[in-house]
Amino acid sequence: MMEKEKETNISALGSSSSSQDADIISGIDEAKLLRRIDFRVLPMLFTIYVVAFLDRVNVSNALTMKMPEELGMTGQQPNIALTIFFIPYIIFEIPSNILMKKLNPHIWLSLCILGFGIIMIGQGFVKTVGGLYATRFFLGLLEAGIFPGSFYLISFWYKREEAQKRFTVYWSSVMAAGAFGGLLATAIAKMDGMLGHSNWRWIFILEGILTVLVGIAAFFLVSDFPREAKWLTEEERRFVMAKTHTDESHQVSVKFKDIIEFFKDPKQYLGGLMYFSIVTPVYAFSFFTPTIVRTLGYSVVQTQLHSVPPFAAALVLCLIMAYISDKINLRLPFILFGYALLIVGLAILLCIHHKFSPQYGGIHLVLMGSLGAGASIVCWYLMNLKGHKQRSIGSGFMISFGNTGGILAPFTFLKKDAPNYETGYSICMAMAVLGIASSVTYGVLVWREKKAARRNGDEDAEFLSL
Repeated sequence: MMEKEKETNISALGSSSSSQDADIISGIDEAKLLRRIDFRVLPMLFTIYVVAFLDRVNVSNALTMKMPEELGMTGQQPNIALTIFFIPYIIFEIPSNILMKKLNPHIWLSLCILGFGIIMIGQGFVKTVGGLYATRFFLGLLEAGIFPGSFYLISFWYKREEAQKRFTVYWSSVMAAGAFGGLLATAIAKMDGMLGHSNWRWIFILEGILTVLVGIAAFFLVSDFPREAKWLTEEERRFVMAKTHTDESHQVSVKFKDIIEFFKDPKQYLGGLMYFSIVTPVYAFSFFTPTIVRTLGYSVVQTQLHSVPPFAAALVLCLIMAYISDKINLRLPFILFGYALLIVGLAILLCIHHKFSPQYGGIHLVLMGSLGAGASIVCWYLMNLKGHKQRSIGSGFMISFGNTGGILAPFTFLKKDAPNYETGYSICMAMAVLGIASSVTYGVLVWREKKAARRNGDEDAEFLSL
């Protein structure tokens, strides 16, 4: 009898607005459980994406070394090598989310990581441009599920008021990878000729070995969705699903009609457009910050070192923005603030040339603004989606559509435009304007939907956030 009453109380948490009441009713210490969830869910996913992003963009460090000469790269071949990664990456993101739900995250994600770790080691031994293209293609195929899959998984562990900080911690893996990649490349640059291999080959070999080790650890340490998480008690499992409004049956397979229904909502297209507009400058500067810094007159080692501080500054700003955003439960103002920083940084780079301090400051502002806005965009969009079906389709669509910006980004900073790169900065400026327009439009549609839901007494009024 007592057990039945307790189950009823836990189910009622979905409509309870008081965490304190929830603690008393269920007998669960929510703060303590939240700390356990943070420890079990986030660190491994963070580590996974650090190595994934390193493996994706470390070719930008290799391009500042001897790789172009040794592989005989000419014209736009370096840009093609960067771009080819995104073709399978874009196509397979939604299918990968569906497979992750079927196989469970700890199995699917660890298989993907092991796969692209092996490919990365192989990339260290390529002899031709064609070989580089092939490894970049398979790298994109195997990495396709990591980013959207991790966001999809995280969204089921936290309620809306807790989500931004956690999404930002995961998103900050991009900045950690950017900073760590620069430091690692600085050290590896000194390994030129060791065991008969050039330093750029060591970047791929060593980071590939690191990725394989992370893949093995992921099998044991990645958490599954709350319903399948074995480290929770049955009561804790019910509690988490109730407070996050994700108490669904196991029958959540996505059918074609679900995809059609999903795309009838214009907000979904705006979600993809918002992410596309921020991904373009994020990837452009992730790929080309070392190249841009080198045009300021630095050696290979100094270039890698000077690539670190902009990512570190972006990390600090993202964490501050996430804390305040969760505190006031708003996303749009922080997205617009990020775009404002991005525009100021790009304006500096467009207007000031041959002056290190302002140009280097401009790079800081671009990365702080784009990465800061990006974290808020992902959280805002995904937490406004409901259930496994919407979030599996939505996270895959947003990341896949947005990552078409990854195809555009490698062609924004061409060698012929050095050292001023006016075309690249102008493209990124246009993306910022597009991002502001799509974010404001999305916000208006959410506000109208929320207002209509409140008028009709629909609980979705509280589910949607601005």
